[in-house]
Amino acid sequence: MEISEIKNLFFQETKEAQDVKALENIRIKYLGRRDGLLTKVLRSLKDLPIEEKKRVGPAANGLRQEIEERLGLRLKELTKESSRISGIDLTMPGKKVKFGHLHPLTLIENRIKEIFLGMNFSVVEGPEIETEHYNFDALNIPENHPARDMWDTFWLKLTNDQQPITNNSREPLVVSRELLRTHTSPMQIRYMEKRQPPFQIIVPGRVFRFEATDASHEINFHQVEGLMIGEDVNLANFKYVIEQFFHRLFSPHVQIRFRPSYFPFVEPGLEVDIKLTDNKQQTTNDSHKPLAAGNKSEWLEVMGAGMVHPKVLGGVGYNPKYVQGFAFGLGLERLAMIKYKIPDIRLFYSGDLRFINQF
Repeated sequence: MEISEIKNLFFQETKEAQDVKALENIRIKYLGRRDGLLTKVLRSLKDLPIEEKKRVGPAANGLRQEIEERLGLRLKELTKESSRISGIDLTMPGKKVKFGHLHPLTLIENRIKEIFLGMNFSVVEGPEIETEHYNFDALNIPENHPARDMWDTFWLKLTNDQQPITNNSREPLVVSRELLRTHTSPMQIRYMEKRQPPFQIIVPGRVFRFEATDASHEINFHQVEGLMIGEDVNLANFKYVIEQFFHRLFSPHVQIRFRPSYFPFVEPGLEVDIKLTDNKQQTTNDSHKPLAAGNKSEWLEVMGAGMVHPKVLGGVGYNPKYVQGFAFGLGLERLAMIKYKIPDIRLFYSGDLRFINQF
């Protein structure tokens, strides 16, 4: 097809185009990389005699420029016409798109998982509705044990199909009552019952306690349970793991100390405190948030831990003479409040977007 024919045909079709889609089809028809009419002419130049090439080449390149300019003008005309009909001015700047934000508890949980996965821990989850056996008895906290007062428990009522079974003497048989778990420690028992050591896990999850709500207490909050069991696991292993964890979560400059404490399911038991320094070189792994600077003289309690009690190990069928391990529990809200300088735990559950949009 001659250059003049292509030009006449193009301008006629462009004039008749009624929408942007039709205009795009015209562009492809004439300038398409594979089968465009003008593209074929330009590709054929290499096979033409020199004299013919001198004649056709400039004309084809000139037409290509005309086509591109005409397409641009016609696109503006069609866009303006479409805007007039729809009542929308497409030339006006658009509204800024609002993006969602991850909740600070999600951010801190994701970071904790990332750190422990990097140390070869597995992440497992457990049920929020637990039985008295897993929440207390199997963790060396039998009924009437004074340690049960440490956990203000939400007990669940039995439904009709869960009533205690009676025998001929009309004495009720023992039924493990149900409750909203007060800690994530029950997953220690559930996991150990089904697996043989060695292993190392963390268990993130929501827990519930019947407490008065204030700036540092909520009736539901989140914990991360940790457990490592093996033949030669000891407190030195625990110390290394926890130091690595806090150094990665906060800063290599964070100070860590261990204090003796009591928990029924560990022996010996201990608590972990941290102190954040005001070293200006401190940084976090979350580049969009600064490290919460603590008072130099202020130690913050952040974790309870210890070596798993032999009774707990024996209860799941392990021989405490050959295997041992450590367990720990930390509060997500507590760490998030320290890391992100959040003064009140109730902000996490307020639903206030002004709070969430900061993260």
